[in-house]
Amino acid sequence: MSGRRPAALLAAAVALGCSVGSQAGITVDTLLDEMTDLNRLAELPSPPYVTRQFSSYDRRSKSPADAEGWFANADRGNYLRAADREGRKEYVMMDADGPGAIVRIWSANPDGRIWFYLDDGAQPVLVAKMKELLGGAVPGLPPPIAGERARGFNLYFPIPYAKHCKVTCEERSLYYQIDYRTYPAGTDVATFTEPDLERLAGKVRQVTERLKAPAQAGAPTGEVSYTDWKLTLAPKQAGALAEVPGPGMIAEIRAALAAANLEVATAGVVLEMEFDGQRTVECPLGDFFGTAPGLNAFESLPEGVASGERPEMWAHWRMPFARSAKIALKNLSSQKVELAGKLAVQPYAWTDRSLLFHAKWRIQRDLPARPLSDWTHLECTGAGRFVGGVLHVVNPVRDWWGEGDEKIYVDGERFPSIFGTGSEDYYGYAWGSPVLFTHAYHNQVHCDGPGNYGHTCLSRFHVLDDVPFLERFKFDMENWQWNVKAALTRSAASFWYARPGGTDFFKPIAPADVVPVEVPPYVIRHVSGAIEGEDLKVVAKTGRTTGEELNADWSGEKQLLWSGAGPGDKLVLSFTSIEAGVRHVIVRLTRASDCAQVQLYVNDHKAGGMIDLFGTNAEPTEEIDLGPCELVAGENRLTAEIVGANPKAKPAYLFGLDYLKIQ
Repeated sequence: MSGRRPAALLAAAVALGCSVGSQAGITVDTLLDEMTDLNRLAELPSPPYVTRQFSSYDRRSKSPADAEGWFANADRGNYLRAADREGRKEYVMMDADGPGAIVRIWSANPDGRIWFYLDDGAQPVLVAKMKELLGGAVPGLPPPIAGERARGFNLYFPIPYAKHCKVTCEERSLYYQIDYRTYPAGTDVATFTEPDLERLAGKVRQVTERLKAPAQAGAPTGEVSYTDWKLTLAPKQAGALAEVPGPGMIAEIRAALAAANLEVATAGVVLEMEFDGQRTVECPLGDFFGTAPGLNAFESLPEGVASGERPEMWAHWRMPFARSAKIALKNLSSQKVELAGKLAVQPYAWTDRSLLFHAKWRIQRDLPARPLSDWTHLECTGAGRFVGGVLHVVNPVRDWWGEGDEKIYVDGERFPSIFGTGSEDYYGYAWGSPVLFTHAYHNQVHCDGPGNYGHTCLSRFHVLDDVPFLERFKFDMENWQWNVKAALTRSAASFWYARPGGTDFFKPIAPADVVPVEVPPYVIRHVSGAIEGEDLKVVAKTGRTTGEELNADWSGEKQLLWSGAGPGDKLVLSFTSIEAGVRHVIVRLTRASDCAQVQLYVNDHKAGGMIDLFGTNAEPTEEIDLGPCELVAGENRLTAEIVGANPKAKPAYLFGLDYLKIQ
């Protein structure tokens, strides 16, 4: 899948000085320790490893040269293969040589059973109902190590293996992601066994409690020196926060601010940091601490925002340096801002494995929905680790904006070794849910609504599942918005570590970049005189389903959707006319790639000709006049009959009614 094989990358890592033998002994115990260890991220991994992913991404995605295939969106039910075993069908989700370890499993619809076969064993070492395993209901794997958040299911329990790992399931149509590490051949890895859950019950409880209180778990321990700081910045003014001699390590930054408009302040005050003469941090204050727009309370392992009258932001990223660290704040906004906080510094012995902390930010306004495109969060060079980021989206419609997959390229890969299944899937939730959630590793701290309208702020922090790189790293996310007319504003802060001298693609932040995007109050608009399709009574139907579907282009932003039908099936709806007589009945329907050819009837009389509803994009039709129809005072019937489908259409035979009018 990649331009360089993992074995070659691991050999290069060893050549860089990441020893294998000196750090032998990878076990469930040691991996559990890593789940809350932020210090280790600030150094090259020892032993080295690569992080990769198996997922259900659409297999038509092969090359950016084929735009249609590259952005294909059938991201469920795609497996490596199917296998017959003991009278049942098992679908292979993962098949990888070791030594290695699974570090994360996600699914949006974890149905059926899941089997884990390790080291080519004939029998699985673990069998569970997938929903229970990922949902935190399996004994020994409680929340928040596993659990459901905003309809997404995540398991972060590490599963190491010495030689080989195969994971299978029985559900034919899963959305799934499995993130895993591969270590160099010869690394001493102890394979997981089911008794480990009982043996490590006490340690799992300790990790669980730390993940439940991540602000405390991520805070520095041991010898720490705290310094208070305070700044008042006029518009367009910069000020030095601190200069610290090395060697040392910044282990915590806390900041509170006061301003006339907090959204303007958190966006307009930019944090700048230099380590050993290299500018590695330039990021709006709010985005750096994981919050936008304004201050949104949440608590994760590396950063968060405390609630209260004057909320305090904090970050626990470890930031080592050999000679000096300089921290400054620059007020690019048009208002005065008062800031105060604390800085924690610890002793640190700089080595040839030590890494500099990086945090950079970019924004693009009015990014068109079509043509589909990849939007880059991060592109950098050097040797280090990717450890996460914050995404802030401003959506002018309520339609789902995040259908796009993440694509992560490591060390010059031609095809991404991490290819996801959807933006919300990467952030650990599912189905475009607007429900807010917080966790040690991933968060949705803001979503205006209704639906996915307005501002949304998400974060994901790679702690156990960090992604090491030796030469270069690139993170793309598809800009895949359902509403083809909508233009998003996207901004992203990315966090990574790299050896001194690493470069990146970010441009300096300009004052125009940090001007907040204003979102007006949401207003649902109805076409004058429309009788909404979703309000009509279903009198009779064949076919499976009728229901509402949201779309900002429709009157009332809903339509009546009829699915599960085929040629000859009919849907009968009732509508009311105040007076009897001959009237023109006008309808607005929906065109889409999976819509049918239909014949409409009014009070059992054919009304107009056959209507072909095929279209390349899902959108309302023009108003269609069905001609003069004889109506009665009171209840009348509108019948839709499926008569066929355009040869270009997907075989779904859908019918959508936005509204009808009587004229």
